Amino acid sequence: MELSTDDLRAVTAFAAACAQEVLGVFEADRPDDPRPRAAIATAWEFARGGRRGKALRDAAWAAMRAAQDSSTDAAGAAARSAMAAAGAAYLHPLPKATQVKHVLGAAADAARALELVAGDDPAVGAAHVAEVAGWVAPEVVEVLRRYPPAPAGGGRVGALTRLLDAALRP
Repeated sequence: MELSTDDLRAVTAFAAACAQEVLGVFEADRPDDPRPRAAIATAWEFARGGRRGKALRDAAWAAMRAAQDSSTDAAGAAARSAMAAAGAAYLHPLPKATQVKHVLGAAADAARALELVAGDDPAVGAAHVAEVAGWVAPEVVEVLRRYPPAPAGGGRVGALTRLLDAALRP
């Protein structure tokens, strides 16, 4: 399997857009914590032509630590979405179902954050997944289809990942 830099940039742009949608959920919980915002900015920088390197990895790890420091589950999910956005640039050309999380993880975590904000309402997450499926770029769908379907497990975020995965495959 081959992945071009353009493929990685398309997937990262998609992930950054998904994470950007729920950044406010995190910032409402921790307004003085810049880590998820920085992770999203770093993802956008790569998506727009920047280097894939240490800055992305560091930003992803920092956003993960921000998720752990969150005082609400919704804020944690939003920070994990930002972490997934920065990590999307590290999608591997391995034909393994586990790689689907690099493509769809930011979207699934964003949907989970919105569910939690709405009182843990699964209909909100499902509606968000349907909305995302309607605007995801064809280049991202083409990359996704190179991989096997999303694997079982992963709790509610895994279920949202599989829901979006199924919506994007023929």
